[in-house]
Amino acid sequence: MAIAYFFFHGELNHFLPRHHKQVKISHFFEERASIKDMIESLGVPHPEVAFINVNGEYVNFSYIASDGDTINVYPISARGTIIANVSVIPEPLSIIRFVLDIHLGKLATSLRLLGFDTLYRNDYEDEKLAEISYSQVRILLTRDKGLLMRSLVKHGYYVRNTNPQEQILEVLQRYDLFKLISPFKRCLRCNGLLEPVDKQSIVDKLPETVRCLRRQATQVDVFQRCQGCDRIYWKGSHYERLQQFIDKVLNSQNSE
Repeated sequence: MAIAYFFFHGELNHFLPRHHKQVKISHFFEERASIKDMIESLGVPHPEVAFINVNGEYVNFSYIASDGDTINVYPISARGTIIANVSVIPEPLSIIRFVLDIHLGKLATSLRLLGFDTLYRNDYEDEKLAEISYSQVRILLTRDKGLLMRSLVKHGYYVRNTNPQEQILEVLQRYDLFKLISPFKRCLRCNGLLEPVDKQSIVDKLPETVRCLRRQATQVDVFQRCQGCDRIYWKGSHYERLQQFIDKVLNSQNSE
């Protein structure tokens, strides 16, 4: 039986059982296996890994482990401190788009509010989520590390926080998205793009109170319609609440 010695750095320890955190892990194996499979067998999803160093040399996921290997595995956050000739970080995306699992419905709404193309349905199976992430080149956000380990998933991230307001900040920071925030351009219900629409063309779809609503002696006549589901949006009381949320998100960046 062969043995390899693993040490996981930084936030990768989040995925390890307590007795494996911040210590050298002795991993016994018999059959030939890629280092990617070994890393995931220990609990760390491959999209969370940036660099793998074996016996002082950086390798990719296809490396076949040998008896006696000493393996250091580094997280995405290490890319600013490690200079390596081999990295397992995928090429950066030119367009940022997301697909989210069933556990992240509120996060999906927040991402759409901030203008990010975000697919979410509460009936997506894991296989479908992985396929969408791969075929549409979308970042898969999930609270299920097993889903993140699927071979089709190239761009993915395990959301650490359980609080929705903390989750949105976590994702914005992870992908450096603050400068790309463009609020009120997507439908919160279906993710479709919004377009300006004349009030008279949709007046029959408005509540009676909105048809005649006046604020500071000015009639409410600025409306948007979703190009996907025809939902109508206007600056009502909900708008003020959403704007407060957006301001809080933007202010959090300035306070860092």
